Amino acid sequence: MRLYLIAMQFLTIIPLPFNTHCEKEDLGRSTALFPLAGLTIGSFLVGLNWLISPWLVRPLCDALLIAALAAVTGALHLDGLADVCDGLAARGGRERFLAVMKDSQVGAVGAVGLMLGLLLKWQALAAVPVEVKWQALLLFPVLARFGQVLALTGASHARQDGLGAAFVQGAGVGPLSLAFITAVSIGFMLLGFKALFVLAAVCLLSGAGRLFFQRRLGGLTGDTVGCISELNEILALILISAAP
Repeated sequence: MRLYLIAMQFLTIIPLPFNTHCEKEDLGRSTALFPLAGLTIGSFLVGLNWLISPWLVRPLCDALLIAALAAVTGALHLDGLADVCDGLAARGGRERFLAVMKDSQVGAVGAVGLMLGLLLKWQALAAVPVEVKWQALLLFPVLARFGQVLALTGASHARQDGLGAAFVQGAGVGPLSLAFITAVSIGFMLLGFKALFVLAAVCLLSGAGRLFFQRRLGGLTGDTVGCISELNEILALILISAAP
C-alpha cells in the first residue's frame, strides 16, 4: 500500500490526507505499482466520462477528458515531451541537449511538439469505438506507465541528480516483473488479445526510446521518461482504435 501511494504521489497531483514516508530506494521499488497507478488514473477518466458524456457531443467530451488527464498528472509528462522536442531541435552535443531540457522555458519546437501530442491524443481517443471507450480509458494509462517501468529498468541515468536518476537506480527485474504481470492481467481482462498486441507495441516503443536516449545522452532523465510515456499513450489509443 505504501509503495502504491508513493507511485501516486509522483505520477499524479491527487492530494493525500497524510504524509507517506519515502526512502530513496522506495522510488525504484514503487515502479512495480505504476500500472496500478495508471489504472487509478483511468478509473478517474471513466468516471468523468460517465458524468459528462450524456450532456456533451463526443469531440468536446473527449477534449475535456484529455484536459483532465493533463490536470490530474500535473502535465508532468507533457513537460517532458516539450523539453525533449526542444532538446532535439537544439544544435550541439549531449551537454547542450541536457541543458536545453533543464531550462524551464519552452521553445517554439517544444510548443509545437506539445500541441501535436495533445492533438494526436485527442483524435486517437475520438477514434476509439464507443462500445470499447471505457475499456480504452482504463487501459491506455496502464500500458503507458508500464512503458515507463520498462524504459527505466536496466537503463543508465544521464544525470547524477534528479528523480530520474533515483528511479533508474532503484528499478529492477522484480518491480518490472510485477508491473508486467499487472499490465497483462488488466489488459487481457479489458480487451483480451487486442490488449496484448497493444502492450507488445508499447514495449517496442519503450525499448526503442530507451536505446535512442542511451546513445544520444548516455542514459535517461525524468524528461525522457515522460516523453516516452506520452508517446506510448498516443500509440496505445491509436492501436486500440485501429485494431479489429
